[in-house]
Formats: sequence, structure tokens, C-alpha cells
Amino acid sequence: MNAPFTDKSLHVAWSALTPERARTEIRAAIERAKAAVAAICAVQEPTYENTFAALESSGADLVRAWGRLSHLQSVMDSPELREVVNELMPEVVIYSSSVTLNPQLYAVLKKAAAQPEMQQLSAVKQRFVSETLADFRENGADLSDEQKLRYAELTTKLAQLSQTFGEHVLDSTNAWEYITADEAELAGLPDSAREAARADALSKGHGSEEAPQWRFTLQFTSVQPVLTFAENEGLRSRVWHAMNDKGTGAYDTVPFIHEIMALRTEKAAMLGYERYSDYVTSRRMAGSGTTALNFINQLHERVKAPFLAEQEDIRLFAEQASGTAIPVMKPWDIAYWSERRRKALYDFDSEELRPYFPMQGVLEGMFSIYAGLYGINFRQLPTACIKEGESLPEGTVEVWHPEVLFYEVYDDESGEHLGSFYADWYPRDSKRGGAWMNCLATGCPPTAEQPRRPHLALMCGNMSRPVGDKPALLTHREVETVFHEFGHLLHQILSDVEVESLAGCNVAWDFVELPSQINENWCWESEALDRFARHWQSGEPMPAELKQKMLAAKNCGAATFFMRQLCFGKLDLELHTNTAAYQGRDVEEVDREILADYRIPTTEPANSALRCFSHIFDGGYESGYYSYKWAEMLEADAFSRFAKEGIFNPATGRDFRRCILSQGNSRPAAELYRDFMHRDPDTEAMLRRCGLV
Repeated sequence: MNAPFTDKSLHVAWSALTPERARTEIRAAIERAKAAVAAICAVQEPTYENTFAALESSGADLVRAWGRLSHLQSVMDSPELREVVNELMPEVVIYSSSVTLNPQLYAVLKKAAAQPEMQQLSAVKQRFVSETLADFRENGADLSDEQKLRYAELTTKLAQLSQTFGEHVLDSTNAWEYITADEAELAGLPDSAREAARADALSKGHGSEEAPQWRFTLQFTSVQPVLTFAENEGLRSRVWHAMNDKGTGAYDTVPFIHEIMALRTEKAAMLGYERYSDYVTSRRMAGSGTTALNFINQLHERVKAPFLAEQEDIRLFAEQASGTAIPVMKPWDIAYWSERRRKALYDFDSEELRPYFPMQGVLEGMFSIYAGLYGINFRQLPTACIKEGESLPEGTVEVWHPEVLFYEVYDDESGEHLGSFYADWYPRDSKRGGAWMNCLATGCPPTAEQPRRPHLALMCGNMSRPVGDKPALLTHREVETVFHEFGHLLHQILSDVEVESLAGCNVAWDFVELPSQINENWCWESEALDRFARHWQSGEPMPAELKQKMLAAKNCGAATFFMRQLCFGKLDLELHTNTAAYQGRDVEEVDREILADYRIPTTEPANSALRCFSHIFDGGYESGYYSYKWAEMLEADAFSRFAKEGIFNPATGRDFRRCILSQGNSRPAAELYRDFMHRDPDTEAMLRRCGLV
């Protein structure tokens, strides 16, 4: 394959995506994009096709190539990949910035937009015209020549700083491990966690089958069982302190935080915004940083009393159960005693659920639910992971790692191939943490000139691995995460918008989590659980008694989890709304000041979450973390329609597909929501569902 980075096939030749090819192809794609933009600038008689449509396609190769390179670094990180990403990033950012800062291009687009023929375009294309001009203004098109030079410098530097921040977080995560040969330290840990730690140690050359050792890391699947179940306080403390040290020492992220914030503030001011949060949210549902911050503050006022009461109940339970006075909780004890209390109150151990959530069964059940709701079907294709130069086995799809799966999605009614996607579910040292969905190629609906072009997307996570002869057995929280990312994926795959830039997940940021978060509801519905919660050995459904315990315990700890999300939203919005009050100060002091009313005292204060807050310093969520709660407000209300009309009701599902999933950014988000619910959102629905009102 001559150009694997820009090849349009839905089956990517991952082994051919080498650093050397990246250098050649991405630079060539930049030059082609420049030539395409120059051609638009030379247009004398502008039309939609030779201006806006031409601009839409001008950088397609570059977007495709850079997306593949960035994805590879996120799942198969290596020094060679880092080197080429850091080398090419300034060139890519400089080109991208030059587009919106090009005065000739902007003049041609404005002239085109004023042509009478634009009023004859479809509503979607007219929206694309107005959104494109808004993008140009938002990215400096109206700045002076001198300001444009500085704006381009800011954009490039911010991209580089974000990349370095992410590398420090990943490296500090991978820098720590704890290996023990003392099985007594593992008291209380579920068998699944013990076996995973033993297998991990063995894979790294520690211990043997006869003399096992256990390895713990800062991957969530290793940390969470320790902090929740380990009876050995020393082990809990050790892991908590290691987590607390991420983003410190040799991997200190604070200098990058200060510089990123200073540059963002300067960028917003150049564009006429007093606050960076106003710049970011001006075209989102919230409309301003102040509105978003007020949203978080108002939720805090509603949740504060239940949160404090819940934390006090945990403290009192710990005192009674331990027979020891505990005036103030140790931070590494809170999750442990919270789980002990939940078990005592509801006779429920969350680890009892694992045998009923084998990964393959969860996936198959999930597919069946949404196939019925949305009128689609899924086909899994065989895959192979090969090295560069090797032949791909006939009938297989190439993947970047042997554990990656590949699927195709078809429409039941038309038989059309709507899209394909990869799924990569398990942690690796070379893979960044968390879970995410990305689009690799945006499709388009059929036209008179061409058939439908399918989408290509991917889902990634860091779930519990298969251990020994057992399949991957997930926690219920991991099941929710799988459903969540699948919601994002359906938003992309089921998109039916004729303009790529307005398709799929390219929606207002505080609307983008609606399709993902609404999916989590099916993880809690008894009828839905019967579709996929089946024992990995016997195939028997989850016993009614266990299911009832799980549902009864659903809101135990709800106030604490709710407050945790508010903490992140508050930190983000305060920093980007009231920046001058915090700029250049010690991040620990800033953290304590902002969240003074959001936390309970503990024996040892944690380092600031800002040190590893990748969402806002390396993930595009700056001034946008509130979106999780905003979207939860929307989806809790929207799901009430499913609850009323039937959670498997195909008519309701088709409506959700038609009104929300297929629409992308073809119309304002508030209009799409009203189309589905026939009214504005009920903001109380979220609090009612959590049992907080």
C-alpha cells in the first residue's frame, strides 16, 4: 500500500502505519491541503461547491492521517511514535491555524455566503455555512495581521503543552508498581483481583506457578479493588499514596498547567472574551461560562446536605464496625468502609455480580438491545494482527493488537452498511488510561451521485482482563462504561447528515454526552439485565434475589459520586472563569480554596486532581467537564420517555434514532431535544433518579 495513512478503506493497514510513512504522508497531505485552500482563495465567482464544499474536503487526507497516528499513540505508545507526533504536531497545528487566519480565504467565504443561491441550499448546508463562518471568527479570522501571528503561536504552543502533559500523566502512571510475595497482604481482595495481580506479575517475570507473587499498578483495574476491598490498611495506604503522587516529582505537571492557563487566557482575550470559559461555551447549550458555573453551584447546594450525611454515616459505620474512635477518616479508608457499609445494609457484595458479566455476553446482549430499538444489526469479522511486511490471512481484518475486535453495522430496512468499528477493551502499559470513542472516518448518506459512505469508528477501554481459563468478568461499573462508549459510537455510526463537519458527535459539547449517558440506564433495568447478565459457565440468568439486591443498593453512595463529579466540574470552571484569582498560585492551595465546600476533612489531604486532570489539559474538555452533569440532566429526563413507553419499544427507539442519533449538529441541540421529548428538559429528573430529592 503506497499511502496507508490516507487510504480511504474501512480496513486500515495498521502494520503499515510506520513513523517514517507518517512523516512522508502527513507532510504531503499538508501540501495538498494548502494547494486546495489556495485554489479556493483564487475563486472569482464563488458558489457553495467551489468554496464551502471545497473547504470541507480540502483537509480530508490530513484529518484521516493525523487521526490514525494520534490513535496509534494512544493505544500503542512507543518512543518512536512520540518522537514523530511531537515532530509533526507543530506543522499540523500551524497549517490548521493558517486556514482560519487566511484573510483571502475568509473574504471569499463571506462573499460566497452573500450570494443569492445560498438561500436555495438545504437547511443543513445553510447551517454549515453559518457554522463555518462562526468557526472562522472564533479562531481569529477577524484579528489584525500582527494578532494572527501571535494567535498561531498560541495554538501551536498549547497543542505541544497538552501533548507533554498527557505524556507525563501516562509515564507517572507506568512508573509505579508494587510486587509482593506475601499472600497475607491480599486479605479481603476478591479472587478476580488476586488472580489478575498474580497473572500480571507472572507476565512481567515475577514469581512462578509454584511460588506466586502479585503485582499492583496504577491502572484503574488494579487500584479500584485494593481501595474498595483490601482489608490490609497498609496495602490500601501504599496504593493511595502512589496514586496521589501521579503528576509529581520527575513527572511534575504543574509547570504545564500554569503555562496552559496563561496561554488560554491570552487567547480568549485576543478574541474579545473576558473569560476563557465564555469563549468555549459561547456556542454550546449553556451559552456562557457563568451559566455553566451557576449550574454546578446550584447542583452543589442541592447535593451538599445528602453528601455530608452520607459521609457521616460511613464514618459512624467505620467506628462501630472497627470498635475504634474515628474522628476523621483516612482518605484510603473511605471507599473501603463505604463498600463494607453497603454490604451490611443490603447484604450485597458487588463482586457477586462479576460471574454474570462476561465481556462477550455483555457485548452480545448490548448489541441485541440496540439492534431491536434502532432497527440495525451487527456482524463481527475475524481479525489478525500482523507485522509490517507480513501477509494478512485471507478473510480477516487487520487490527493494531491481537485483542482488538472488529464489527460492521447494517440497517435492517435498507440493508445498507452504515459503518464499521474496532473495539479494544483491555489495559496495556502502552495504552492511555480511561475509556473513549473516536471517529476514524465520517460517512455520508446516499445521494443521487453516490451510494452511502459508511462511518469508521473505534471504542477503547481499560476493563478487567481475562485471567487463566476465565473470560474477562466485568464489574457492573465496567458494564456501564461499555454501554456508555457504545452510546457515543451509535451517535457516530447512525449519523445521517450530508455535511461531514456537522455529522456524528460533532455537536455542542454539553450535548455530546446525552447519547452515551442515556445508554447506562439499560444497565439498571431488570428486563435489560435479563438480556446479558448471565453466568459465564452455566449461562443462567442473574438470580432475582441478587438482581434485587443490586437494584436496591443502586443509590447507596450516590451523593458521594455526584459530589465527586461536581468537584471536577467546579475545578474546571473556576479555573477558566475566575482565572486571575488563581493564576500562578500553588495548585494545592487553589484546589483547597475552590473545593473547600465540596469535600470532607481527612487525616491527610490529597494532592490536587489538577495534576492529572487529563480531561481539561489533554482531552478537549476545558471549560466543558460540566457537560457530564448537563447531559445527565438531559438523559435522565429523556429516558423517562423510554421508561413510560417501554425500554425495548422500537417506536420510541426509532424516534430517538431519528430525532437525536441521526441528526448530528444539523440543527441546534435544544431543537433536537424538543423534537424527541416535545418539551424542554425537566431539570429535576436527574436528582429524583439518584434519590437526592
